[in-house]
Amino acid sequence: MDRRRLLTMLAAGTAATLLGSGEARADFPFDTGSSGGTLPGIPGVTTPDFGPKTPIGRGAISALPGDGNRMALTIDDGASSETVGAFIDFARNTGSRFTFFVTAYYPGWLDHRDALRPLVDSGQIQLGNHTWDHPDLTRLSGGAVADQLNRCKDFLWNQFGTDGTPYYRPPFGYHNGSVDAIAADCGYTVPTMWYGNLNDTNTIINEDMVLTAARQWFRAQAIVIGHANRPTVTHLYDQLTDIIRERNLQLVTLNDVLLAPS
Repeated sequence: MDRRRLLTMLAAGTAATLLGSGEARADFPFDTGSSGGTLPGIPGVTTPDFGPKTPIGRGAISALPGDGNRMALTIDDGASSETVGAFIDFARNTGSRFTFFVTAYYPGWLDHRDALRPLVDSGQIQLGNHTWDHPDLTRLSGGAVADQLNRCKDFLWNQFGTDGTPYYRPPFGYHNGSVDAIAADCGYTVPTMWYGNLNDTNTIINEDMVLTAARQWFRAQAIVIGHANRPTVTHLYDQLTDIIRERNLQLVTLNDVLLAPS
């Protein structure tokens, strides 16, 4: 199936598989059965009401708590402007819900600001802090850690009207008690780790590697990490969507389902 046909099909109704919108209740048993407003860019498809949020405390998370059929697909970095734009197009055309952990140094976030901002405003895409330029925070001084987080925080606020608090993702997943304490002082009380990944960080990646990883890690209540650094994943939207549909998973942002501490 080519990408244009996929997007047309999803916009016409298959997007409800990913959203769980009320219009597809008869077809998708994981539907929430209620909605919260028209989704931008997709006439007739509405934002789902996910019900009560699950309270979480301060500290790292690597999965969505509790039972259910939800999955948080989180996308890091943004080194490839083309890939950032393709994820935005996919979200806009299908209603898919993502959390982007933004490395603010990369120009792709500004390249696609005008397309991304309405999706952020609507809550369909959530933004989190992935530092200014992706250093190992455990090797920096306390002041440098704060600078990395605050520069990204200011960027997110100035460009997208959100600062991403309380969620931050430490580059490479490297953090410790000192880093987390400084992050908390900056407003980031929830280091956001992951349960599985799309295996898309190697210098050389191919489509089979990404699909194998998706089949392994696309699971209920998982937080899955991918990267907007290489266009390989953009060729696989139909196959990834098939896995999500076959497993009756519902894509959510962290804000959709979690009630985090300030």
